[in-house]
Amino acid sequence: MAEPSNRPKAALSSLKPLIPYGLAYKGRIAAAIAALVVASAATLVVPIAVRRVVDYGFSDQGRAYIDAYFAVLIVVVAVLAVASAMRYYLVITLGERVVADLRSAVFRHLTSLDPAFFDQTKTGEIVSRLTADTTQVKAAFGVSVSIALRNAVLFLGALILMVITSPKLSALVLIAIPVIVLPLVFSGRAVRRRSRAAQDRLADASAYAAEAIGAVRTMQAFGMERLTASRFSAAAEEAFDAARMSTTMRALLTGTGIFLVSASVVGVLWYGAQDVLVGEMTGGRLSQFVLYAVFAASSLGQLSEVYGELAQAAGAAERLGEILAAKPAVEAPKDPVALPQPPLGTVAFEDVRFFYPTRTEQPALHGVSFKIAPGERVALVGPSGAGKSTVLQLLLRFYDPVSGSILVDGVPIQRADPFELRRRMALVPQEPTIFAASVLDNIRYGQADATEDAVRQAAALASADGFIQALPQGYESMIGERGVTLSGGQRQRLAIARAILKDAPILLLDEATSALDAESERKVQTALDRLMEGRTTLVIAHRLATVRSADRILVMDHGRIVEEGTHDTLLAQSGLYARLARLQFTSQGGRAEAAE
Repeated sequence: MAEPSNRPKAALSSLKPLIPYGLAYKGRIAAAIAALVVASAATLVVPIAVRRVVDYGFSDQGRAYIDAYFAVLIVVVAVLAVASAMRYYLVITLGERVVADLRSAVFRHLTSLDPAFFDQTKTGEIVSRLTADTTQVKAAFGVSVSIALRNAVLFLGALILMVITSPKLSALVLIAIPVIVLPLVFSGRAVRRRSRAAQDRLADASAYAAEAIGAVRTMQAFGMERLTASRFSAAAEEAFDAARMSTTMRALLTGTGIFLVSASVVGVLWYGAQDVLVGEMTGGRLSQFVLYAVFAASSLGQLSEVYGELAQAAGAAERLGEILAAKPAVEAPKDPVALPQPPLGTVAFEDVRFFYPTRTEQPALHGVSFKIAPGERVALVGPSGAGKSTVLQLLLRFYDPVSGSILVDGVPIQRADPFELRRRMALVPQEPTIFAASVLDNIRYGQADATEDAVRQAAALASADGFIQALPQGYESMIGERGVTLSGGQRQRLAIARAILKDAPILLLDEATSALDAESERKVQTALDRLMEGRTTLVIAHRLATVRSADRILVMDHGRIVEEGTHDTLLAQSGLYARLARLQFTSQGGRAEAAE
């Protein structure tokens, strides 16, 4: 993901994309505003009562005035308490709701992005944005927005009543406001930049931690615990330094705001005291004005603090906005061409040329062309890096070719809906993905609504039922993150069961039996033979048994198809395939493997 520029702009502009999420709950917003207005009005009534008490409460009828005003104050305080509680509840729950929606939207968008995006972005950084950044936004959108709205209304109300109470003193206050506000606005931009830097450093530390924890066995096997821990400590220290700088800027912003506001109140109070001494103003009126000035000053001071928090959240919102703004390189066409029904199972590559986005200097495929008829079994063999797995990734439309066409059932896949395209394919990868869930749920990944009987049948066909039944809770056993409690062969058999359950017309096998022992391989190969009947199958061959059963073998080298034929015809040609086969015949007591 490209580094964002620190281009000058309003500190809070990055929060604009969050507004539609809030506007989805207009009723809650209206109720919160109503509670806010009532609470602010109750607060602003208090100085009026104080003025009355000071001016009239110490006269001959003072006791009656004092009793009446304090009785009114009790009612006002009760209204203030209820309205404030309602405001707090409504605004905070609105913030929680908005952030929950935001998290869902970000994750939903992430699932729509193509692999090229993830090739260039660290998983740990994405997780940091999805968790730490949304938490930062939640703190601002909930508590900070609640405080900001309350103080904004209170400030405006106090300012209006100050003008009504004493226009002359209010003019002095209005002159002082720009002196207070402008420094806060400019320093707020610096806070936002520092906050963005702090979030970036935290994401770097999170990405490193996720990578290290994911490879904990490798780390410990090579004795890299101390070095890994020290590197994470360095990353965490960088995150702390960035956060400290951000906090320093916020502290300076808050202190400056409080000083300017308080100093202005003191100055106005001194000036008003002179008017009281010469009889131009009563003590009660000055008390009322001072209370409104204190309300306005405290509100403005809190607004300066909240402004810093919102500026910090703007950095997090900007990072989330970058994800939401990311466009997948592989998108469904506006008017997708429907794939024929029932599925035919034909596949064709026509002069396909492709570069990986991260390796644009070296093409992965050079003008690859071949056709696979319905029900045909075709094997891809060749040395590592020949482009075999790339063929499968292009067929699944994880990437689009630079030139040439790929057709499934006669339809160019770039004109088809990727979701419908992938429904016609079942993939068994070389390194199967196993989730931190039960065995049952892992196999059901092939078909979410499959019955338990169907899952068990698929597992039996994949030669997995035996070891599953031996687990402590059988099919309900939790198998750990990435299936760490299972052997490589067991994980592979779960992946095969998943593909069997999907029952797709096109089967893609990327060294599907590479991690199996001889006995399991024989059982799984028998199941795969049954599964491949009537289905188009494209196999990246690892075992010679798979190659021999293929209708055709395509031999790849350096992104090109250099040989084509059956096992026997290719052996007779004494080319690359024959050389690879001879090398593997000499291993494991003559057990042949068509090498990757």
